[in-house]
Amino acid sequence: MMQAPVTVLQANTKRDTGKKAQYGNIMAGKAVADIVRTTLGPRAMLKMLLDANGGIVLTNDGNAILREIDVSHPAAKSIIELSRTQDEEVGDGTTSVIILAGEMLAAAEPFLERNLHPTTIIRGYVRALEDAVQIVDDVSFPLDVKDRQQMLNIVNSCIGTKFTMRFGSLIAELALDAVQTITVEHGEGRREIDIKKYAKVEKIPGGDIQDSRVLKGVMFEKDVVVPARMRRKIANPRILLLDCPLEYKKGENQTNVELMKEEDWAVLLKMEEEWVQKTCEQIASFKPDVVITEKGLSDLAAHYLMKANVTAIRRLRKTDNNRIARACGATIVSRPDEIRESDIGTGAGLFEVRKIGDEFYTFIVECKEPKACSVVLRGASKDILNEVERNLHDAMGVARNVCIDPRLVPGGGAVEMAVSRGLAERVNSGAVEGVEQGPYQAVGQALEVIPRTLAQNCGANVIRTLTKLRAKHAENPTCTYGINGNSGQIVDMKELGVWEPYQVKVQTIKTSIEAATLLLRIDDIVSGLKKRGSAGPGQSSQPQMDDGENVDSEQMLQE
Repeated sequence: MMQAPVTVLQANTKRDTGKKAQYGNIMAGKAVADIVRTTLGPRAMLKMLLDANGGIVLTNDGNAILREIDVSHPAAKSIIELSRTQDEEVGDGTTSVIILAGEMLAAAEPFLERNLHPTTIIRGYVRALEDAVQIVDDVSFPLDVKDRQQMLNIVNSCIGTKFTMRFGSLIAELALDAVQTITVEHGEGRREIDIKKYAKVEKIPGGDIQDSRVLKGVMFEKDVVVPARMRRKIANPRILLLDCPLEYKKGENQTNVELMKEEDWAVLLKMEEEWVQKTCEQIASFKPDVVITEKGLSDLAAHYLMKANVTAIRRLRKTDNNRIARACGATIVSRPDEIRESDIGTGAGLFEVRKIGDEFYTFIVECKEPKACSVVLRGASKDILNEVERNLHDAMGVARNVCIDPRLVPGGGAVEMAVSRGLAERVNSGAVEGVEQGPYQAVGQALEVIPRTLAQNCGANVIRTLTKLRAKHAENPTCTYGINGNSGQIVDMKELGVWEPYQVKVQTIKTSIEAATLLLRIDDIVSGLKKRGSAGPGQSSQPQMDDGENVDSEQMLQE
C-alpha cells in the first residue's frame, strides 16, 4: 500500500531547502553588493532615494543608502544589517563591508557546485580570517595621536570619498576638534570617547558652510521663559541644572478635596503659592544666574525667579541637560531640597541667547574644560546639511578609532592586495592542506574586489591595473602600493598619504567573512509562518458553531 504524503506545514508556507536556499542567499548577497558597488572610492557616484514621506536622500554613504531600501529577502536583510553594525561600531567602511560580504558569498558558489560541504568551506574561511588579521597586524604601524597634521591627513583620506571633500579639510578639522574636546582620560592608557552622547550636531540652514564650527561648550534651540524680563547675556554664569518641575504638583488622576468653609479654598491656593515661593527662595539662596529644568516651570515660579534676577529655561531634553552638565561642571539635581554649592556649574565663560533666522538658540560657551560640545553646521539647504552631517559622523568615527587604537594601515586597496598575496603564499608553501585549501585561497581572491572596484569606478583598465598591482606586491611583499582612486594609477600609498585606521580595516574583514559563513550555514528557509494567536488560512476569527452539518474532521484546532 502506498501512503499518501503527509503535509506538515501550512498550505501557504514557502520553503526552500538545501542548494536552492544556499544559491538564493548568494544571489541576495550579490544583489545588495551591486547596489552600493559604484559608491566606493573618491570617484564614487551618488544615489538619490525617495523616502516614505516623499523626501529625497542624496548620498554615497553605504549605510544611509541601505537604510532607506526596503527588501523582502531574509538574507538581503541580514547583509544590510552588517552596514548598520559597521556604522555603529567604527563609523566607516560601510560600503566596503557590503561589497566584501557579497564577494565572499560569490566565491563559495563554485565549491557548492562541486558538492563541497558548507562546513568545509566555512572552515577554510575561518582559517583564512585568522591569517588575514595576522597579516594586517604585520602591515600596520603606530601613530602619534598628538600630531595634528597627521591626524588630519588620516581623517581626510577616509572622507576623501565623500561629498564634503570639495570643502578641503573643514570637515576633518571639525571632527578632530569635536573628538579631542570630548575625550576623557581614565589613566593607564584608557580613553572614553562617546560621540553619540556628548558631541551633538546642530544643523542650521542658511549661511555658508565655512561658518560651521565646534563650540567650546553647548547650544540648544530654546529661549528664556520670560524673554522681555530675563537676562539673555551673562558672563561667567553660575548654572543650576534640575530635572524636577518648578510648579505645584497636580494629582495623578483624580483628587478629592472636601472644603467646609469658603475661606478654605483661598487657604488651599495660598499653600500652593507658598510652596512655589519656598522652592524658588531655596534656589535663589545659592545665587545662580541661570536655572535650567527638564520639566515644567509655572508662571508664578518664573515671577519669583525674575525678582531674584535669575534667568530660567524650561522643558530641555535630557540629553542636552547631560551635555551642559559635562560642559560647565554642574551636577543635575532631582529635588530643590538637595541642592549643594558643589552642584552649581561655574565652568562656563558666557551664557547667551541669540536669534539665528527665525529661531532663538541658547549658547553656553567659552567653557574652561568642556567634556561635551556642539558642532554647528551651516549650509545652503537641508539636503546638503544632512549629507554633511553623515560625512561628519564618519569623520568623527575615524578620529575616535585612531585615538582609541592609534595604528594605521595603507589605504587604496594596498592592504587587501597584501592579504591576498599572503594567503596565496601560505597555500603555495603547503601550510594549508586538504579540501580547505580552495576556500582558503578564495578568500584572498575575493579581497581583491576592493582594488578592482576602485579601478572600475575611476574608469581605469581594470585587468591591466590589477595585474600591475599584483606584480608590485609579488616583487616586494612589504610594499604599500595601491590604487589612486582619482586617477586609477598605481602609486605608493606612503607618498600619496592615504591611510586607514587599523580598527576599521580589521572590522570590515571580520564582519564580511563572519556574515558569509553565517549565511552559508543556512540550508532551509521557511517563510509565510503565521503569527501565534492569529487565525490560519480558511479560518474565520469568529467563533464557529458546530450544528452537525459543518463538522470538518481535518480542521486544525487552534492552540
